[in-house]
Amino acid sequence: MLDIPVPAHPTTLAEWLDHAERLHPVTIDMGLDRVQRVARRMGLAVNCPVITVAGTNGKGSTCAMLEAVYTQSGYRTGVYTSPHLVHFEERCRVAGEPVAINDLLPAFAEVEVARKGQGGDDGGEVSLSYFEFTTLAILRTLSRSGLDVAILEVGLGGRLDAVNILDADCAVITSIALDHMALLGNDREAIGFEKAGIMRTGRPVVVSDPVPPQSVLDRALEIGAELWRLGKDFHFAGDQQQWGWAMHPSHGGRRYAGLAYPALRGANQLVNASGVLAAVEALRGRLPVTAQAVRNGLALVELPGRFQIVPGTPTLVLDVAHNPHSVAALAENLDAMGFYPGTHAVFGAMADKDLAAMLERIAPLIDHWHLTDLPLPRAIKADALDALLQAHPGCRGKVAGRHASPMDALRAAVSAADPADRIVVFGSFYTVGGVLQDGVPRMSAKHLSA
Repeated sequence: MLDIPVPAHPTTLAEWLDHAERLHPVTIDMGLDRVQRVARRMGLAVNCPVITVAGTNGKGSTCAMLEAVYTQSGYRTGVYTSPHLVHFEERCRVAGEPVAINDLLPAFAEVEVARKGQGGDDGGEVSLSYFEFTTLAILRTLSRSGLDVAILEVGLGGRLDAVNILDADCAVITSIALDHMALLGNDREAIGFEKAGIMRTGRPVVVSDPVPPQSVLDRALEIGAELWRLGKDFHFAGDQQQWGWAMHPSHGGRRYAGLAYPALRGANQLVNASGVLAAVEALRGRLPVTAQAVRNGLALVELPGRFQIVPGTPTLVLDVAHNPHSVAALAENLDAMGFYPGTHAVFGAMADKDLAAMLERIAPLIDHWHLTDLPLPRAIKADALDALLQAHPGCRGKVAGRHASPMDALRAAVSAADPADRIVVFGSFYTVGGVLQDGVPRMSAKHLSA
């Protein structure tokens, strides 16, 4: 272990994050060459089984369920996810808790020393993007945390994502949909090829997308990965009370019957949970797990912002859905909630998303739109969102206001809503994170408190 002191500047997490943002000329720069050079200089290695999770939607839920199951089995877990909702340290969890800031600072300092070429034989300063810099710092932190298992969420794509510098002992590929097309490709086949880049020869890859792109299957065959596919190698079925899961006899034939539904809400979570159980089976030889740990883990798992229902009046729903596929799942889940006299949306999004397709899927369920700016350049302004909604037949005349922040928009929605109504906050991690800045809101309609 290198004993590298934190330099005089930066000294705080905020200063390190600001430093990381300023290093590289572009925010997203796909490729592994630069980050691998710095990782080699650091001697970076994670000495425990590594599960890497890629996909368009369902990655965060899959990571959270894996974490919960392994925690219930008594293992010390480390998890890396991105982005965060409120605080950066949410991205790195050890033993179920966000890592302490003081544990992150030495890792940031070590990345900076290695980046500048001190301590390596391939000298020269390396420019790292914000994501690459912070990923290296978090991986270093996890490597020193005495873990039994590391669960890593891919930030973007897979093949060229900084997380992919580590070889996955088990890869998981969740649902694949159209998102980040400027970087990953214009169709599911191209995007699937990028996700498939996390596979490794001779190691299991769990594909929980029910209809995966052919490029994913072809890549597994090409490199000789051990493919575990939903609907072929493992299956699930359920009714209104419970569900069950079974592995094909060729993979051991293990079964779970009479499972309670995962604590994460939404019909799509059974697909994610099925992939989780397959990954657990794939690593059973190294990380044995009991049936009770599976049941307890799925029953106790928590993940803010994934169809999170906040009790109170009116009902509040928080969901980070930010592309057409995830918004379609949100719409399906909202429709299954039952009758509400009115539904108010707090909506802010990135300008590069397929906003028209997102609106098409959810517009029939929204009666009043409260639009918000978001605090980053990629976001579309509320006034531009207003123009977009006014041009959409299903949204025209339903915009209730434009606001400077998600919290301002939520306050306006609460003020306008009747106690029996519901409010849904969605469109971006930043939209949901904006209403969680001071903790989960306490819902109390003005009609009840007056």
